[in-house]
This record gives sequence, C-alpha cells and structure tokens, in this order.
Amino acid sequence: MRSLYGKFIAFTIGIMLVSGLLAFLAVNTYYHRQLKGQNDEKNMRIAESIASYIESAKDLDLEKYLETQSMTGYKLYVVSERQVSTMYGVPFRVEDLTQDSIDRVLSGELYHGMRELPSETFVTGFFSDESANTVGVPFEYDGQAYALFLRPDIKLLFTEVHYILGGMVLIMALLSLLSMLIVARKLIEPITKLTMATKMVGEEQFTGTLAINRKDEIGQLANSFQLMTEKLGENDRIRKEFISDVSHDFQSPLLNIKGYASLLLDNELPAEERKSYALVIQSETERLSSLTKQLLLLTSLDQIASPLHLKMFSLDEQLKEIIRKHRWLLEEKGMSLSMEIDEGRYKGDPSFLEKVWENLLSNALKYTEDGGSIDIELTEQANKVTVKFSDNGIGIDQEAMGRIFDRFYRVDDSRTQEIGGTGLGLSIVQQVVKLHGGTIEVMRNKEKGTTFIVELPKL
Repeated sequence: MRSLYGKFIAFTIGIMLVSGLLAFLAVNTYYHRQLKGQNDEKNMRIAESIASYIESAKDLDLEKYLETQSMTGYKLYVVSERQVSTMYGVPFRVEDLTQDSIDRVLSGELYHGMRELPSETFVTGFFSDESANTVGVPFEYDGQAYALFLRPDIKLLFTEVHYILGGMVLIMALLSLLSMLIVARKLIEPITKLTMATKMVGEEQFTGTLAINRKDEIGQLANSFQLMTEKLGENDRIRKEFISDVSHDFQSPLLNIKGYASLLLDNELPAEERKSYALVIQSETERLSSLTKQLLLLTSLDQIASPLHLKMFSLDEQLKEIIRKHRWLLEEKGMSLSMEIDEGRYKGDPSFLEKVWENLLSNALKYTEDGGSIDIELTEQANKVTVKFSDNGIGIDQEAMGRIFDRFYRVDDSRTQEIGGTGLGLSIVQQVVKLHGGTIEVMRNKEKGTTFIVELPKL
C-alpha cells in the first residue's frame, strides 16, 4: 500500500502536470481567439515597410538588405516571378506554403497566413514554425516582381531577459515543489506517530505518551487521542479490577455453599447443625442472587445511553412507601426513624430512583447498631429537590470517603461480608443520580454516623 507521503508526491506532480497542460491549452486558445489577428496585422505592417523601402531605395543591394533584415530577428522567404526562391535566416521547420499562395502574392495580393492559420488544440500558432504561418506582400525590384513572406524568428527574439525570467520561473517551481515535500513530511510525521500509538492501543498498551507539541488541528487530534488513551487505560484497569472483584465475590459464597453442602451429606449430622448449615447455604444463595441482580442493573445502566423513562410522580409518597417496607427491620433492631418530608412531585424514573432510596436506607440500617436512629429529609425548592439520609452508625473513615462509590469497594470487608454487602449498592446510587443530572455527597456527622445528600434538578 502506497504511503501517504508517496501519495502526496504523486498528487503534487500530477497537479503540476495537469496545471501546465491546462495553462498551455488556455494560452493556445487565447492566442487563436484574441492575438492571432493582431500578430498578423503587426507583421503585415513590417513586411509592407520592407517592401516599400526596397521599391523606393536607389542602388539597393537586395541580397545584403534582406540578409541584414533577417539578422534583426525575422525569417524572410523571397520568390521571384521566375519562381526562383531564396531563404534569408534560419529555414522553416515545415515547408508548407502552397504555390497558389505564392502566385497570388506575385499577382499583387496580400497573404495573411498568420491570421488564417487553422486553430489546433496542441499547436500554439505563435510558435508554429511553418512557411504557411507567415505574411506575404508583393514588391518590385529591378523591373521584376517578387513575393516576400515574413515571420519572426522566435529563437532570435528570446533575449537574456527571457532566459533569466524562464530560469527564475523554473527555479521557483523546483523550490516550491521541494518546500511542499518538506512541509508534507512535517505534516505526516505526527500522523505516523498517531498510527504507531493506535497500534499500541490495539495491543492494549495504554501507557505511551505522544510527543506531538502542535497548536493546529493535528495537535488537537493528538491531545484528544492522548486523553482517549488515558481514559481507555483507566477503563481497562477498572475492567480488570471489576473482573477480579466479581470473581472473588462469586467464588467466596460458592465455596461456602459447596463446603456446607458436603457437610450436609453426612447422615449422622445432628439436626441442629444440619439446620445451621442449611441457613448458611440459604444466606449465601440470597447473597449471590442479590449480587447477580445488582450486576444486571449496573450493566443496563452502563450500556444504555438514556435508560430513563421519565414521568411525573409523588416523590414524598415513594419515600414513605420505602420506609413502610423496612418498618419491620426498624422494629426488630429497636431503631428510631424521624422524617421531615415536604410534599412534592418530581419528573424522573420512579423505578430507578426507588433503587436509590432503598440502597441508602439499607446502608443506614446495616451500619447502625441496634437502638440507633435514622433521619430522612425531603426538601423541595424552585429548581431542585434535596433528599438527606443521616444515621448515627459506625461512620466512614476520611480516607475511605473518596472510594465508597467505587464498585465492589467495602469500607470494612469482613463486616460487610457478615451483613451481606456486595459493594455495588452505592455505585448504583451514584450512577442513577448522574443519569438524572443530579449529585450525591457523603459526609461524616460531627458526633457519630454518616449523612448522604442527594440533589436532583427539576427536569
């Protein structure tokens, strides 16, 4: 496959050749349409002045005079009435002057060969070195009729100035071509680096840094690619951690189920222990079920750009309903719950927001000791609603604040294992809140416990 640099060279040379051909055709057309008649008239006047001088001069040496005129930059072709022809100057490249044209000039007519030259696509009439491309006039010398045919000698008309200008144009063209090739290499060099970096990304190597310091569009592309690479590297790291965490979280309960199931095969096992082992298996099975449901929910949130089904609903009633569902656990743990809930309607996805309140209330119940308290507030403002879940439980260390929304992160792994935590609940909460355009913050209470603050804009 030809490289981009090779294609650029080929296109550049092709453009120069096509441009030259089009310029040639344009100049040729312009000469035949505009300049050919003017050139014929100009040369006709010169030929007539030469003929007039020959007829008026006395004791004129015709041969020397015509030789002198040819040296000034003209080709002269003279034919006598006796059909004796003489060429003065460099011979024509093509001898195509017809006898009929010669006879008519000898009989006293003028010959406009330049004006009547046929228009041809690839022949520039001004440079067509043919005897037919001349002007002809009659004259008399020493009692004999002559026909004089004249055209400029192009080679003699090219002076040092023309060569200097032609050389200058040629050098400019060469320097322009070389400059374009150098610039093209400079432009393509960062693209080559981007290509190599793309191959590295394809091989899952996300640690490379692009050494492209430009302010143009290529520089912007390089910066965007670098940001994309860093994001892909971060996603790859998260993916690997996610796989590792999922494997661990599935492996642990499965091992427990397998181990206790093996113990249940013992026929001599006491009924009390059999019941205890069965409860462990049931607990681990429920844990696996919960983990699977939360993983499916996270997958749906990740893969669907806008999974929300927005509709207006009563947010305060939804919060009260969730509290009623957990009333039995509050009573079982002897906990108190206070509510300050404003009446308000909100446009959002009720099913997903229900998961948010359930997870926040479940966390508060899990990490608050028996006899503790939970406070829930709903405040409605003109442009947003704010929901707070506050408890006086075990709290969260300051260093763990920044990671509690990471998937599978547990503040106290041993404790969360005991109470059935999966480390996915707060990740789901954060993602649902973001999909609604809101924010969630967590802070430690002054005395004891934790407060989660959810702010949702009114859509």
